[in-house]
Amino acid sequence: MSESVRLSVSVPHVTAFRTTVRRLHACVKDTYAIARIERGQLEWWGRGRTWRSKPGAILVKEPGDVHRDLVLDGITVFTAVMLPSQEVEQLRSLGQVLTLPHLEPGDERAATFHRLHDAICLGADSLHLDVALTEAISSLSVLTGAVSHHTRPVRRATEYLQTRLTASFTLNDVAEYAALDKFHLCRAFRAQVGMPPHMYLTHLRVQRARQLLRQGVRASELAARVGFYDQSQLTRHFKRIVGVTPARYAASPS
Repeated sequence: MSESVRLSVSVPHVTAFRTTVRRLHACVKDTYAIARIERGQLEWWGRGRTWRSKPGAILVKEPGDVHRDLVLDGITVFTAVMLPSQEVEQLRSLGQVLTLPHLEPGDERAATFHRLHDAICLGADSLHLDVALTEAISSLSVLTGAVSHHTRPVRRATEYLQTRLTASFTLNDVAEYAALDKFHLCRAFRAQVGMPPHMYLTHLRVQRARQLLRQGVRASELAARVGFYDQSQLTRHFKRIVGVTPARYAASPS
């Protein structure tokens, strides 16, 4: 179980949470985010390898990233700042964003990310926070040592799934778009993404359902809009991944 408290942020299009994690979980990220471990230690899988994070470590997440907890060393507390996607995408359109998923405590490259977290935790005014946010986003373009973590076929497969949430298609369709036979694609996808294609698609659909609920769409209207067969299937997967039913989530989306 995890508990999240929303933190007050004085600039628009930025949200921040302090989360206490008491059990292992897996998820697909739906936004750019910078997280900092505040307490406890966490071993997790992401971008094709295992990482171990302790207090002061910075975790950098991109939309579509799979995060899977492996080991919790007691209760773990982290703060996470969700960045404005439009500003990050402006850098990405220039080919300037290729992030490292983990920065150790004391890594000089994480200085701007720590300043952003410190500003939010201290309740900084809007100008202070806007400067910290701008510097943090700019730092995404200068991380050294970053490499693409997906091969071209896997990148194409994830793109295919991300843009066809409500469509009907087969594994052969995905493989054809990825230009790789389905046997090798399944093996590569699981190894690089962290879960098989059908599970990744389910997480994407639940992710989209959460977005629509936050926008005020009624839970009873979601299934067809996110690609599930019916309300029962939506509720089953939503509760398994999020921990509560869509209706309960809509009542308290934070």
